[in-house]
Amino acid sequence: MKFAALLITLVASASAFTSPLTARSSVSLRAAEVPEEAAAAPAPTSAEAYDIFSDPKYVGNSDFRGKRFDFDPLGLAAAYPPFVPWFRECELRHGRTAMIAVMGFIATDFMRIPGDMYSMESIPKTIDIHDALLKSGPMYQLLLWIGLWDLLVTAPAAKAMGDGFREPGDYGWRWFAPTSKEGFDTKRDAELKNGRLAMCALGGIATQSIITGHGFPYV
Repeated sequence: MKFAALLITLVASASAFTSPLTARSSVSLRAAEVPEEAAAAPAPTSAEAYDIFSDPKYVGNSDFRGKRFDFDPLGLAAAYPPFVPWFRECELRHGRTAMIAVMGFIATDFMRIPGDMYSMESIPKTIDIHDALLKSGPMYQLLLWIGLWDLLVTAPAAKAMGDGFREPGDYGWRWFAPTSKEGFDTKRDAELKNGRLAMCALGGIATQSIITGHGFPYV
């Protein structure tokens, strides 16, 4: 038994110093013994970096002049391909929210919903509405309803998107959508551009309103 244990130890020690070329050659030998049909299959190659701008599923890589504009300076799409649908979902949701917010930011400089706490006398400037309603309570109700929406609608929709049952941003509201693919892609592209512009505009409106202290047109 002692001799057998010593022999095993010596073999293991020798294999530790064996050149990697030996292992590769044995693999090559076994590959040569594979039947011809199996050997004809192409060998797996290293995965190429994902190029979202060549993916026909996604639109929006053009500027406001209609020229090609591939914007991904951090390379997030190539680094995290499985998350690309979620990136597009977030972009669409933020863009849609920003478009509504820009309209609401301007509208509340001219009209308010009924109630003393929402009146022009109580809150003269739109930029002050958030903090004022945070103190009086309505903002907490808004947080509750948005939280319920995300829990009951957004979470299942994101899961369905990850499973391939829906496209990013698609909630099935297509009453006025074009019937042709070309027309539908044009509308998708227009929504992305307007949403991106609205996100920039919302930041500019808030900044300008704080600096000048004025409502619309914020000068």
